[in-house]
Amino acid sequence: MTLTLKAHVRGGRLILDEPFDLPEGSEVDLVPVDEGDNLDDEDRVRLHAALERSAEQFRAGRGIPAADVLRRFGGPDAK
Repeated sequence: MTLTLKAHVRGGRLILDEPFDLPEGSEVDLVPVDEGDNLDDEDRVRLHAALERSAEQFRAGRGIPAADVLRRFGGPDAK
């Protein structure tokens, strides 16, 4: 069974928004909620189109080795 409780951070501590009955000293696992991204529908359509174009270029053999990209942008493999 999954139980979802809402809480807010106050003074660096999580404070439940509603009472909850657990024995004193109970251990509770907290898992942050992934709120996803800030893309609207139009941005998401553009993202998926760009990803598809990239996949087509890769399939056509027009990819660039990662080491070349890192060198170009001064990444950890830059030599």
